[in-house]
Amino acid sequence: MNKAEKYQLLLPQIEALVAGETDIIAKMANVAAALHETFGFWWTGFYRVVNDELVLGPFQGPIACTRIRYGRGVCGTSWQQEETIVVPNVHEFPGHIACSSASNSEIVVPLIRDDSVIAVLDIDSTEFGAFDEMDKAYLEQIVRLL
Repeated sequence: MNKAEKYQLLLPQIEALVAGETDIIAKMANVAAALHETFGFWWTGFYRVVNDELVLGPFQGPIACTRIRYGRGVCGTSWQQEETIVVPNVHEFPGHIACSSASNSEIVVPLIRDDSVIAVLDIDSTEFGAFDEMDKAYLEQIVRLL
């Protein structure tokens, strides 16, 4: 099954998982698990905006950085710019925060509510160039479901 087919099968599953659920942490937990299970990413999870920093939320994968400052690393930059960032090689991203040396590419999608970023979805891969415009489009659609 190719990537597009996986996303097309996953979308209705995620819609069903989050439908009727009011707790954002519960929704994030199931979305992270569904994405991680479907694609086998290295790390899949959320960082929540708490005051002036991102704080680790529900995730799947190895241990992670607990707090990220505004504008720092890929996650903090996505929060600051309020847009999805696709990084084919994290080692070339200025200010990249290396929670794991095994991570080689990354995509970060902001979750925006009432014109403010409330969290970011962060996905890392051990492969270089693992993420593209297709991931961006589908992941933005998935984040909007939250």
